[in-house]
Amino acid sequence: PKRKSWATSFLSRSYRRRGIHVVGSITSRSYGNDSEVPECEIRSSRYVWPGDSKRPRVCILGGGFGGLYTALRLESLEWPDGKKPQVVLVDQSERFVFKPLLYELLSGEVDEWEIAPRFSDLLSKTSVQFFKDRVQSLRPSDHLGIDGPALSRSAGVVHLYSGLLIDYDWLVIALGAETKVDFVPGAHENAIPFSTLEDAQKVNQRLRELERKCFGTESRIQVAVVGCGYSGVELAATIAERLNDAGDVVAINAEKLILPNAPSGNRESAIKVLASRNVQLLLGYYVTRIRSEAELPPSSEVINGQSLYGKTETYDVAKLVLELQPTEKKLQNQVVEADLVLWTVGSKSQLPELNKGGVSGFLPFNGRGQVETDETLRVKGHPRTFALGDSSALRDNSGNLLPATAQVAIQQADFAAWNLWAAINDRPLLPFRFQNLGEMMSLGRYDGAITPSFIEGLTLEGPIGHTARKIAYLIRLPTDEHRVKVGLSWLAKTAVDSTALLQNALTEILSGK
Repeated sequence: PKRKSWATSFLSRSYRRRGIHVVGSITSRSYGNDSEVPECEIRSSRYVWPGDSKRPRVCILGGGFGGLYTALRLESLEWPDGKKPQVVLVDQSERFVFKPLLYELLSGEVDEWEIAPRFSDLLSKTSVQFFKDRVQSLRPSDHLGIDGPALSRSAGVVHLYSGLLIDYDWLVIALGAETKVDFVPGAHENAIPFSTLEDAQKVNQRLRELERKCFGTESRIQVAVVGCGYSGVELAATIAERLNDAGDVVAINAEKLILPNAPSGNRESAIKVLASRNVQLLLGYYVTRIRSEAELPPSSEVINGQSLYGKTETYDVAKLVLELQPTEKKLQNQVVEADLVLWTVGSKSQLPELNKGGVSGFLPFNGRGQVETDETLRVKGHPRTFALGDSSALRDNSGNLLPATAQVAIQQADFAAWNLWAAINDRPLLPFRFQNLGEMMSLGRYDGAITPSFIEGLTLEGPIGHTARKIAYLIRLPTDEHRVKVGLSWLAKTAVDSTALLQNALTEILSGK
């Protein structure tokens, strides 16, 4: 057994040195003192592309804004005869999620089908093939000199967790990022991120449980939001509006101001709304630990009771405790208790996970786990691989990494699709130039803020900003058919809400209030 273990380890190291990734499992059986030679059980099947073998094969990894919109754009382009590519889209979820509208799920403004349609529905009238699966490893080979309009062999292989192997001629990496909740002790176990449909469903369910538990009692729901970027501020404003007089929201941020990178108009609008809803801002603090405990440490100043939530009550064992440390020495350590902790700080690329599966050493990564690309969105050293969105480490003219926003990913999808068309048809590729159209945020059911970049100093806020934001996102929904369905649904809801408001106003007038 020792010799067998040593041999297996040696073979594994040898294969890694040669850039080989072995897919399979090693099993052995012992009979007395003798052991069988380990055997590989390859449980993989190779995907057979259904179309003409001469047509280019494009594999897109990730069904977010970057991946899905690239696939749809490829479908809409005019292609010469025999050049239209076969496209496969891979995502671990069966639904596309329009993430900027996740907050409206908590406020009840939208239904899940409106902002999270199924890929099968969105792609039903296209030739794009969708696979609900996860990427286990990549084996690109386009760095070995494969280039040009004609391709005689595969430019690489994608290995999925289901065991499916997909040979491709062109690869688009748009796997996105996820919230990083594992760098603070207790955050992974006790805090809920807010970046996926599942996260929004979990937060909504937890709020409903707390609302039922506290209904008809004097207990107040206590919610802590960690991070005061766009996501944190939008969450705090939406939840504070939902809870109204039934709860309290505290927002914690390491910097001394909220929305540090936002236009001043958006920041001022957010500050006004948060103040009107009594959201407590703890600025200049970062979380060092989150735990579930029955007693608070006596050595710290308690941000509970009189300082935040009125009368101090007996601490519930089900509550969570956030230990805070100031960024400045003149401030004291503090402790916050909460029924629900929402985490919006930090993100991590999903690409480094593939390093364990065989992509390491092939693609050029930066320190954040993003792929280095040139200005055409092509991965450096890989002429047949494109990367965009959170997977791409593309910089602007000032040398700064482009922000991880839907606006950037949607614009990159148009360029990625066009450059794929150009590369397949032996045409020059276009350099990507990000056009900042402005920034938008939701601040509740009837509040929002928009600062367009093309009108200096203008900020639309309140109901006007809220309506303008929803219209802008309606236009950016992925397909015309889905756009029409959602638009009609929103019009019907607006009519119902307007009728209800009119009835309430007439009732107050008639009652003499």
